[in-house]
Amino acid sequence: MEAESEPYVRLATMRQLHQAVADLNTARSLADTLQSVADGIVTGLGYELGCVNLVRPDGDLVVAAFAGNSAAEALITGRVGSRESWERRLSMGEAWDELRFIPHTEGWVLLDDDVPQWHTEGPEPRFEDEWHPLDRLYAPMYASGGGLDLLGVISVDRPRNGRRPGAWGREALQMYASQAAIAISNARLRANMQRALVRLEREQQALRASEESFRQAFEYAPSGMAIAEMGGDQHGRLLRTNDALCRLLGRPASVLRRYSFADLVHPEDIGTLLRTSAEGGRAELRLGRRDGTYLWVSLRNSVVADTTDGPRFLLTHVEDIEERKRNELNLAHRASHDALTGLPNSAELRSRLGARLCERPHSVTSSAIEALDAAYGDVESAVHGYRADGYEGEIAPGAGPYDHHVHVVAPDPDRDDGTKGLAVLFCDLDGFKSINDRFGHHAGDAVLIEVARRLTTCVRDGDTVARLGGDEFVVLADGLGAADAADLAVRLRNAIIPPIRVDGRAVRVGASFGIGWAECGMTEEEVLHSADQRMYVEKRSRSKVHRRAG
Repeated sequence: MEAESEPYVRLATMRQLHQAVADLNTARSLADTLQSVADGIVTGLGYELGCVNLVRPDGDLVVAAFAGNSAAEALITGRVGSRESWERRLSMGEAWDELRFIPHTEGWVLLDDDVPQWHTEGPEPRFEDEWHPLDRLYAPMYASGGGLDLLGVISVDRPRNGRRPGAWGREALQMYASQAAIAISNARLRANMQRALVRLEREQQALRASEESFRQAFEYAPSGMAIAEMGGDQHGRLLRTNDALCRLLGRPASVLRRYSFADLVHPEDIGTLLRTSAEGGRAELRLGRRDGTYLWVSLRNSVVADTTDGPRFLLTHVEDIEERKRNELNLAHRASHDALTGLPNSAELRSRLGARLCERPHSVTSSAIEALDAAYGDVESAVHGYRADGYEGEIAPGAGPYDHHVHVVAPDPDRDDGTKGLAVLFCDLDGFKSINDRFGHHAGDAVLIEVARRLTTCVRDGDTVARLGGDEFVVLADGLGAADAADLAVRLRNAIIPPIRVDGRAVRVGASFGIGWAECGMTEEEVLHSADQRMYVEKRSRSKVHRRAG
């Protein structure tokens, strides 16, 4: 009769197991799944007590769920047992396939370890397979349903029939542990996915907030902002500009998107733009406006990207520095120009003159053949201790014989050999002191201003007219021969001598000119002193009347 009832027992157990497994898959959270595992032990497998011990990240096991006894549940839920103690338990007793049974005859040594446990009371067993209150049965749960990656351990106690489980009961418990491991793994995966989704949503919200913050900062920035492409055929093309930049350049955004900064920059500043580093670069240059004028701006660049590996863009901050640049230029002009006439002052004159001179000794002179040798680098001269450019010593490696300097030479006053030089015309006004004495400094200032204007109109664009101080002026004119310089002096004198009207009266001044020549090897002071001396020679050679008449 017992053998005939075995299929019915198995069928009933299978139904209960199926229902318990189904309950595992309906749990929504990890905590619900763990409690469903514990409940399934009691409702589906025929044990009075069931406990789920879950492996923590540190390897120890915590009592995560309990079913069958509320007092025991309150006592041990949340308590932790060390991994070492659990591994000891899982290596003791009898191995029922993947289950581990520790009979009470061996389990007494476990009463004092740190694994959370409860104690049940009951009579001593009366027959061999009767369950003892100190018997222990564990069902390890492994990740992915098997293997050596321990996920947790199911503990069961007090079978309802009072007997140790038979072969079918053991197989049912082992199957249940395998399904429980799958359910717990799935619950963890769902929990991780939910946390990831929550984190992703928060990141997306933060990204949207950041994008909105950037958009507002970009659009409503008081100074100009632009985003340009980086790399490729369209490198530097403006993709987006804010209203401030559109107002600054006088162009709508739709028009600016056709250009890059290289299209808008002043031709003289294109080198500055190209030398500016892409990331963290800064430059001060001029950008063209719609009306054809140019505006001084400060560009500050930084690189931004949509994603970690996404395309990069150049974010450029454009600040209007026109007023500051104007003030700087005004200060520089005031430092280098005469406040009364607007001509370059003495310091600026010496600076321009010094830029054309070098320290080549006076004694080094060249014939026509020697000049050709110098132009092509006379090796023999270098061997004898003279450089091809007239300097003593060796030529520096990689340097040209003139080091990119065009030497200034003076024309021969005795013969016209076609040599052109840098003429220095020193001008001193004749009769100016009497105008100051008779009519006051106001009239004298007016005369100086008019003389400066007349001198400037008589020279070429590349020439320099400077006021040395008082009633002394100096003209630098490059590329002139001796006869050209004399003709220029005559034209300048003739421009000065016509009457000058000051406060309704006509006054006249004359001018004495001394022509000197700048030459490498001379200092600025020597050049000016030479021209000054020639001026005084010219002044003394004429009578006072002729000097006043020009």
